[in-house]
Amino acid sequence: MGMNLRYDDQGLIPAIVQHARSGEVLMLGYMNAQSLEKTTITGLVTFWSRSRRELWQKGATSGNVLHLVELRPDCDGDALLVLVEPAGPTCHTGSRSCFSTTLTGATATPAPASAILTQLTDLIARRQAEQTEDSYTVKLLNSGVDRIAKKVGEEATEVVIGAMKGDHAELRYELADLIYHTWVLLAQQGLPIEEVWNELERRYSS
Repeated sequence: MGMNLRYDDQGLIPAIVQHARSGEVLMLGYMNAQSLEKTTITGLVTFWSRSRRELWQKGATSGNVLHLVELRPDCDGDALLVLVEPAGPTCHTGSRSCFSTTLTGATATPAPASAILTQLTDLIARRQAEQTEDSYTVKLLNSGVDRIAKKVGEEATEVVIGAMKGDHAELRYELADLIYHTWVLLAQQGLPIEEVWNELERRYSS
């Protein structure tokens, strides 16, 4: 660690878990020196269970592990921001985040609109890994670049037609199709979406 961490009198430090790409806050856990060391060695986020008094690897039972991307201590060294790539829903309820409801019980404000693109990326990656036979995404991925590129071209044409008509409903629908097929093409080509974001940032950031 580049700086000394300040554990509390029980040897614990709060660890805020955040999706590395979407920025969504996923959960809060507690780490001690042992769980922090295991996290850094294995690359899988591990906490200290205050109730069971033992190490607890998130997702060890469900398979919804948290892959470590980066650890960031706060300016005082008494809290950690844990950036992760989740393998599935983080909350035991099946929600993406443990912070899915407000204090009054209402559904929390949805994640930033851009988060859906991260979810789409993750969904396509899961389909690619699972190879479910009846999945359209899997069939498309396995059809090769020619077929996928043709679909992207077809959907781009449909977007133009919808725009020329001035039909917002059609335009919205066709844009969603275009984005989906473009994301499938990125997956088939093995091009991480982050490289596209970086290119946009290079061009347009002030």
